[in-house]
Amino acid sequence: MGATQSELVDTYPNRASVPRDVWMSLLLGAMKQVDVLVFSGTFFAQTNPHIARMLQERAQAGVRVRLCFGDPDGDAVRIRGREEGIGDALAAKIRASLTYYRDLVGHPGCEVRLHDTTLYNSIFRYDDHLLINPHIWGQPASANPLLQLRRTTNAEWFERYGESFEAVWSSARPWAPDRQEQHHRGQD
Repeated sequence: MGATQSELVDTYPNRASVPRDVWMSLLLGAMKQVDVLVFSGTFFAQTNPHIARMLQERAQAGVRVRLCFGDPDGDAVRIRGREEGIGDALAAKIRASLTYYRDLVGHPGCEVRLHDTTLYNSIFRYDDHLLINPHIWGQPASANPLLQLRRTTNAEWFERYGESFEAVWSSARPWAPDRQEQHHRGQD
């Protein structure tokens, strides 16, 4: 139990209460990898309108950047939107969020994918630090608690959440912005 407890750096009552400087210091301090697993992640770009440029700079410094968003046309997003009581708004939020990351597609060291999985938590990994945002049924991610973990010897939680990210990532498909827009326009 002691090793697991030492993984826990901090807790927050909700994701919205995590100070912006925590997000920024983790992003700017990443030297190996930045991994993000979300449905829409709108806050990520809205709190930092230069996020794509910053991620490109991290990639130019040798950091592997992997962003994984919910597939706005997928079943999981439809179900989550219904459960949160916002219907198609979640798909629209994802499409809006993705516009911030268009320049990352094809940029060396950066990948953007779409998943169609039940997402039990959002994951933000910066090297040996993880921010885990567990999802509570029917609640938006911003209203849910957040755990800040760090990799330690016998880091059971860290490793399990890392494996969760990898499982979703391996089943996700690369995002092709032009194809996505044509597909969506075809439904108008």
